[in-house]
Amino acid sequence: MASEEEEKLNFRETDSAIPWAVVRLTQLSSAAGSLNQIQQLSPASLAYLGDAVYELFVRTCYLLPPQRLKDYHRQVVAQVRAETQAETLQSLKPHLTDNELEILRRGRNAATGSPRRLAPEIYQQATSLETLLGYLYLSDPQRLIQLLAHLKPNNP
Repeated sequence: MASEEEEKLNFRETDSAIPWAVVRLTQLSSAAGSLNQIQQLSPASLAYLGDAVYELFVRTCYLLPPQRLKDYHRQVVAQVRAETQAETLQSLKPHLTDNELEILRRGRNAATGSPRRLAPEIYQQATSLETLLGYLYLSDPQRLIQLLAHLKPNNP
């Protein structure tokens, strides 16, 4: 029987609707540190990482069929903006564990200030989603893949 680590490394693109790039990144993240070290990171640090993870996920979703760069950019920006992230969070909430809901709470409470164009609640929800994604990227890549599988970025 293969170990959990071996199973992660043998994960094939056809096993999931998640783009291969995100799967590969999650495999690499397992070397990032122990759970204790990850839990010591600030929610802002986790959100910083989660923002990049989410943007890469969305970019890979729109990569096919091939398009002009400006079309890729327009579609990705529409998905990674705070308002859309807040909607995404609401669609994920029924699938979250109590621990993941606690990570969201920490991320929400750490979101200080917001752009003038946004209601503070929207900014807090977007930041909490990014915090959760950053946390899962480092601590539980398989769970990250499960949650991302629930998301299907919309074509604007």
